[in-house]
Amino acid sequence: MLKIQQFDKLFLLAFAGIFLTFSCTPSPRYGAGSTHTKNASGKPKKSSVKQVHHKKVMTGIASYYGRDFHGKLTANGEVYDMYGLTAAHKTLPLNTIVRVTNLDNDKSLILRINDRGPYIEGRILDCSYGAAKKLGYLKAGTARVRIEVIEWGDDEYMQHD
Repeated sequence: MLKIQQFDKLFLLAFAGIFLTFSCTPSPRYGAGSTHTKNASGKPKKSSVKQVHHKKVMTGIASYYGRDFHGKLTANGEVYDMYGLTAAHKTLPLNTIVRVTNLDNDKSLILRINDRGPYIEGRILDCSYGAAKKLGYLKAGTARVRIEVIEWGDDEYMQHD
């Protein structure tokens, strides 16, 4: 009986030691930021996460898209509303909030990036039909714009039930 109690104590001590060792180990953190690990020479290791660095202010040509895409899913998973105030950008994180200013008439709007595009060379933004209307370039089809990032997006895809 004594041997069984000693074995139980030894087992419990070993289990507690293993549990404490692994429960106190820091968990790895994954994200867009750099990691804090170092290589053998003591220099920080480069993160394996691909990082796209964006400017906070960009200028270029914007276009718009409407009826052909109305009701279809956007890159972030929501249904495209051509009358809404959204835009498509090639690389800005999805759900980024931007101020778009039409440099030809000084009209500006705050839009959310919910899609990818434009896919025509030389253009930096595809606004929704509603946004292009408010910015005053429906007839022209394109406009010179300034894009100012207000809040960086989470780049999350919306799930549908």
